Amino acid sequence: MGRILAIDFGRKRSGIAVTDTLQIVANGLTTVPTHTLIDFLQGYVQREPVELIVVGQPKQLNGQPSESTKWLEPFLNRLRKVMPDMPLVMWDERFTSVIAHRAMIDGGMKKMDRRNKEIVDTIAAAVILNDYLQSRRSTL
Repeated sequence: MGRILAIDFGRKRSGIAVTDTLQIVANGLTTVPTHTLIDFLQGYVQREPVELIVVGQPKQLNGQPSESTKWLEPFLNRLRKVMPDMPLVMWDERFTSVIAHRAMIDGGMKKMDRRNKEIVDTIAAAVILNDYLQSRRSTL
């Protein structure tokens, strides 16, 4: 069984989270500059068994695609060309940044550390991945 990798895609940087190989626990991995994201993913998949990539799908509160979708689509098209055999799942990412901030506060993180957007992006990717894992468990 391979890992599941999640991406909180952003114009400047993207948060990455992965599961363990048993796909039980979601952990924040890192944040990478978005312009290097494809290279990072290719390298990671060569080193680690990944069976699925979950990508946060930006939506407005009414469920319609958000403005950020125009930046995400070209990335997805390129990813599909570079990794044609890798399954991709789009997952609603509404409120993940808010949940990430709440987790940071609840975890006792200092205010200055909570301002670090890279940490927020990594935690948001872990929230996306955890939501995806929870949905799979509820359908079993």
